[in-house]
Amino acid sequence: MKKILQDYKNGKIDLSDVLERIKTLPYEDLGFAKIDNHRILRKGFAETIFCPGKTIFQILRIIETMSKRNHNILATKADKKTFTAVKKDYPDAEYNELAKTIIIQKEKNKIKKGKILIITAGTSDIPVAEEAVVTAELMGNNVEKAYDVGVAGIHRLFDIKDKINDANVIIVVAGMEGALASIVGGLTSKPVIAVPTSVGYGASFKGVAPLLTMLNCCAEGVVVVNIDNGFGAGYFASLINR
Repeated sequence: MKKILQDYKNGKIDLSDVLERIKTLPYEDLGFAKIDNHRILRKGFAETIFCPGKTIFQILRIIETMSKRNHNILATKADKKTFTAVKKDYPDAEYNELAKTIIIQKEKNKIKKGKILIITAGTSDIPVAEEAVVTAELMGNNVEKAYDVGVAGIHRLFDIKDKINDANVIIVVAGMEGALASIVGGLTSKPVIAVPTSVGYGASFKGVAPLLTMLNCCAEGVVVVNIDNGFGAGYFASLINR
């Protein structure tokens, strides 16, 4: 709303444009999707596009609608085929192949002072961690990474204790049994966001085992997001860091 009034004041749009934009301010109905234009006012960040289950046509229409409002765009769980289609229409689109994210950055968010540290137990957890990295950075956060420091070689974790102490909030991404979040939570007074991943052998039940371990964590100050939900962790970390 503030930007609409600013554009009107600067003579970029006339009164009829103001009325047209205000009409779709709460949400814009595309038939197959209702774009929540109000979310950026409520949450500080625009709606995110979850790609699985959507056609490329639907994704492109959502991006087109959001682009008109100059929103930073983040699409998650996107495959290479989807990115190729988006890149054709939006040359500035960037793809993180590990994270499977597409971003179109319209404006830089102001960098927040605190640092978010993102830790993985193993190398196989990096794709989920990278989704958290992309999300947190797009929302204007300083992000530091420390990968492959899991409990199978606990001495590797102690070597990054200074980074843990220096962070404002910590995201711990782990599969297998998911014990790393509890250990990090016991080492620091900072809030810890635990992300279970679907990495592991059969008895890890595609992420259910680390999810339950993290939910049963005895260290205080640890919260848990859903399996493979790097986006949710990056978003929540940004809210804390704000």
